[in-house]
Amino acid sequence: MADERFDVVVVGAGPAGAAAALVAARGGLKVALIERGEYPGAKNTFGGVLYRKQIEQLIPEFWKTAPLERTIVEQRLWLLARESTVSVSFRDDRFINPPNCWTGQRSKFDQWFAAQAEAAGGVPIYETGVTDVVVEDGKVVGVITDREDGELRANVVIIADGVNSLLGKRLQAHREWQPDQVSLAVKEVIALPKEKIQDRFNLDKNEGCTIELVGETMGMAGLGFLYTNTDTLSLGVGVMVSDLKRLKVKPYEVLNGLKQHPMVRRLIDGGEVKEYAGHLIPEGGFTAMPPLAGDGWMICGDAAQMVNAVHREGTNLAVESGRLAGEAAIQAHFAEDYTSASLQEYATAVRKSIIHKDLKKYKGLHGLLSFPDSDKLFGQLPQAVNDALFDFLSVDGAPKRDKQKLAFRKLEKVAGGRMDLVRMALKGWRAMNG
Repeated sequence: MADERFDVVVVGAGPAGAAAALVAARGGLKVALIERGEYPGAKNTFGGVLYRKQIEQLIPEFWKTAPLERTIVEQRLWLLARESTVSVSFRDDRFINPPNCWTGQRSKFDQWFAAQAEAAGGVPIYETGVTDVVVEDGKVVGVITDREDGELRANVVIIADGVNSLLGKRLQAHREWQPDQVSLAVKEVIALPKEKIQDRFNLDKNEGCTIELVGETMGMAGLGFLYTNTDTLSLGVGVMVSDLKRLKVKPYEVLNGLKQHPMVRRLIDGGEVKEYAGHLIPEGGFTAMPPLAGDGWMICGDAAQMVNAVHREGTNLAVESGRLAGEAAIQAHFAEDYTSASLQEYATAVRKSIIHKDLKKYKGLHGLLSFPDSDKLFGQLPQAVNDALFDFLSVDGAPKRDKQKLAFRKLEKVAGGRMDLVRMALKGWRAMNG
């Protein structure tokens, strides 16, 4: 292994790494794809949504062969109170052809995606941890693996080793993430007969539905989710690590609470838990993104905080960043220039892409998630909205004008007063619009 030299070493065979390896290998470069797990996706707990657009750019009509679950035709948002739910949903059959997104299991999808990179000529090196980078004259020239005699040389190292990016920290691209820059998500995969899933969610046989859950996270900033797979459901919740530390709450306690909510309970009733897993999610957003390239290296995906939590987009941003890194590696190869100045082409491409534009739009969101706003937004406000609607829709002889005033008073109480309610609304608007 020590004698072998590559044009590109990609560390991490998730969506970002596999996309980078696929593009670079197709460009004629000699590529190594290193993965710590037994196989790509082996250690990933994702059971969420995979979007079409970014993967299709690399593999047209990939959905005809990729291991996907259900085509999402309906997306719901539930605002949870203790015993009730305010629901917003959108369904459109135009999401079927062409598909917009699917539910998927990364343990299956990552294997398939990495296999496309292997078919293009990428060399798989799995069950191998990367412990450090090799630096000579200030330039990254390879990596050190946990294999015996495991130094691997390359002109470019693409770092796609996930949210706990060891190499990102080694290069001081970023520090250890702070508790308010990551959330901890826990998830169960619950088996149910496919026909029962279709009946409960009002779906035809290959159609899928997603439900995002706001509220009932014990006042902590975070979201729950319930996604339909072919014959399982993915139920989970992710909350900020800073809030878990502040309140000394265990993540499984939040998930168990969600499972007992009457609206959730009836959808999972009779199901058998097949898997339980936990994973950190990058939440720092735009302001936490590290420098994306240096002498001999680039960094992609979760390792670079490329997650849009508002739209639950992460895998598609990872694929996009991997594609752009692969293209930058090809340009550097043919220019025979692997300096920071050359690889900044990748950073420039990211700035022009949806990654930078969307994360910048929501750059104020991170501040909104901090306490005490988190307690208001994810605890008190959902309960107040539910209570206000209960009062307003109850026919009990009270005039509607009085009910309307009562509803506003409930919301004002959460905010701390009328002007505070206006300030909270403005703060939320600014957080969602850069």
